[in-house]
Amino acid sequence: MHPTRKPYLSAAGRDWLLPFYDPFTWLLGVNSVHRRLIQQADIGEGYRVLEIGCGTGNLSIRAKKLNPKAEVVGIDPDPKALARARQKGQRSGLALQFDSGFSEELPYPDASFDRVLSAFMLHHVRPESKLSTLSEAGRVLKPGGSLHLVDFEEDRHPGSGIHGFLAGAIHGRHGSSPPPIVVGLMREAGFEDSREVARQSTVMGLVVYFKAIQPHPQAKEGQ
Repeated sequence: MHPTRKPYLSAAGRDWLLPFYDPFTWLLGVNSVHRRLIQQADIGEGYRVLEIGCGTGNLSIRAKKLNPKAEVVGIDPDPKALARARQKGQRSGLALQFDSGFSEELPYPDASFDRVLSAFMLHHVRPESKLSTLSEAGRVLKPGGSLHLVDFEEDRHPGSGIHGFLAGAIHGRHGSSPPPIVVGLMREAGFEDSREVARQSTVMGLVVYFKAIQPHPQAKEGQ
C-alpha cells in the first residue's frame, strides 16, 4: 500500500531523531502507557486489531505479545518508521502486518476490525483532519467494536513535562488534544459512549485515555 504524497509529522518529529526514538520513549515510561491502553481495550482471542499511527511499532508489537491469538495491524505514513517496525516485528518472531497509509484515508474495508488503538497520534493530526481520522476509525470498526486512544492533554503549558518542552522545541507544527474536544469529535464521528476513561501523570506530562464504541446500525438509525 502506497500513501498519497502529502505532508505528515513523524513520531520523532525529525528524521534524524528516529534512531533515538525507541530508547528515549523507553526511558520516559511509554511502555507502561501502552500496556494500560491494551488492557483497557480488552482484546479477545481472534480479534482483529488496528493501530493507527504505529510509528516504529512498539504498541502493535506489545499488543501481539500480550494477545498472541489476535491479528494485529499497524499503519503509518512514515516509511522510515515503518521499516523499523517491520524489522522489530521480524526479530520478535511475531506475525504482524505493517501498512503504509494515512489516518484519514484508511485502506481497509468497512467493519473489518474489532479494536482500533492509537497512542500519542491524534495531536500529530492537523486540526482539519482530526474528525475524518476518527470517522475512518469508526468506519473500519465492526458494530460493537471499540476505539481506544491515549494522548497528551496539552502540548505546551506550564508543568506539561518533557513533552511540553519537546513540543515547543521540536514538534512545533502539531497541536494538542484537549479532552472535551476529543470526546466531542468522537461523538461527531458517530461513536457512542465516547468518554475519557482515565488520566495518568508521567514524566512526559499528563496523558489521558479515551474510549468510544461503534454502534450497531439500528442504534445509528435511532439517533
